[in-house]
Amino acid sequence: MQSHDSKKSPLGGDAASEMQISRRRALMLGAAATAAAGLAPAVAQARSRVKTQARIVIAGGGAAGLTAANRLVESLDGARIIMIDARKEHYYQPGFTLVGAGIKPRDYVVSTTGEYVPSGVEWVQASVAEIDPDGNKVVTDAGQAIPYDYLIVATGMRLNYSEIEGMDPALIGKEGIGSIYNGPDAAAATWQALSAFAEKGGRGVFLRPATEMKCAGAPLKYTFLSEDHLTRKGTRSKSEIVYNSNNKVLFSVPIVSEKVRMLFKDRGIKVNYERVLKSIDPGRRIATFSTPDGGTAEENYDFLHVIPPMRAPDAVRNSPLSWKEGPWVSEGWMEVDRGTLRHMRYRNVFGVGDIAGVPKGKTAASVKWQVPVAVDHLVAEIAGKESDALYTGYTSCPLITRLGQAMLVEFDYENNLVPSFPGMIAPLEELWISWVMKTMALKPTYISMLRGRA
Repeated sequence: MQSHDSKKSPLGGDAASEMQISRRRALMLGAAATAAAGLAPAVAQARSRVKTQARIVIAGGGAAGLTAANRLVESLDGARIIMIDARKEHYYQPGFTLVGAGIKPRDYVVSTTGEYVPSGVEWVQASVAEIDPDGNKVVTDAGQAIPYDYLIVATGMRLNYSEIEGMDPALIGKEGIGSIYNGPDAAAATWQALSAFAEKGGRGVFLRPATEMKCAGAPLKYTFLSEDHLTRKGTRSKSEIVYNSNNKVLFSVPIVSEKVRMLFKDRGIKVNYERVLKSIDPGRRIATFSTPDGGTAEENYDFLHVIPPMRAPDAVRNSPLSWKEGPWVSEGWMEVDRGTLRHMRYRNVFGVGDIAGVPKGKTAASVKWQVPVAVDHLVAEIAGKESDALYTGYTSCPLITRLGQAMLVEFDYENNLVPSFPGMIAPLEELWISWVMKTMALKPTYISMLRGRA
């Protein structure tokens, strides 16, 4: 093992220089935060509300569902808008990594669904059990059938821990096992497990699943943050960090993948390619991965960060709305046009957020750009017009590389880097300003998005 102990400031550089915030940086931060709060897709914002008696159902009340509800209320006059979701708590999921790294407390990511539901929207507090696009209705887990003229599906995705033999969410925080994805409590428990690991050091094993997943940069962020925490605790020289990639790259955008590879090499993080977690033995602390030759490989661990396979909820996966051919059939994502988010076979149905079966876009930043496009097409249809609004695959990943530094990576369907602040924030540089954007500026922007203002 290599020694990676070093004396660094909490901001990842020379203590004196990093602790002194220059006037220029302060001005940059102010400009960046202001710009971030005002970012919006090229969809008409100033228009008169369209009069209609259409009945619109939103299946799901997470980030995408709430954003859609608020934008519809602002766009339509007289519509009956019904949102279906049983969850009373709302989670700021981009903050789970921060909680899992001890940067933010558990409550930082928790609010209530009710505070974002706009006046004029009926909230049915039940789960979506069935979607019948041929009958134009949604059925709840209580057996209530809710008809619609238009449907926006925003059900999110399901975490499938049971697909990993020996894994149970109840293990998170125990036996050296962490998993930031399973909610605020799991993220907080993961921080406790990581803290215990960092006291003595040892072997830390990290990974990502072979399925599509929300925020595909999070596995990398958490690996970086864990390595950095070991360094700060003085136990990095006693530790080995291993990242298991599910395929032959570290990130879907080639130039970003290469940058991460270089950073991993520089920080002594070992990489195994084409390895997928299949089972764990918590008692023996052994994780078993499939290998590209069709075999398996056992890896011992002192800390294991589990990210489960992610798939569409059964209500979508088992409905006519899911893809029937192609790479996403087994995962059940919705068959939508990647530019308009309209269903390919049901014109009155749209899919936004994690559930959308498109090549990119399972992030909160993508929701911010997807929902206005889908709503614009829906409203145009009601008004008897056509919309030219287009979602180009915009996805943002504030890729934290250590405490106090991050890369603000933004890209589209074609893997083009599409920086929002050219000349101010270089997307492939580890910057303090990108760290501040992630830890301070993005949550207010997210809340603004939920309320239909961003």
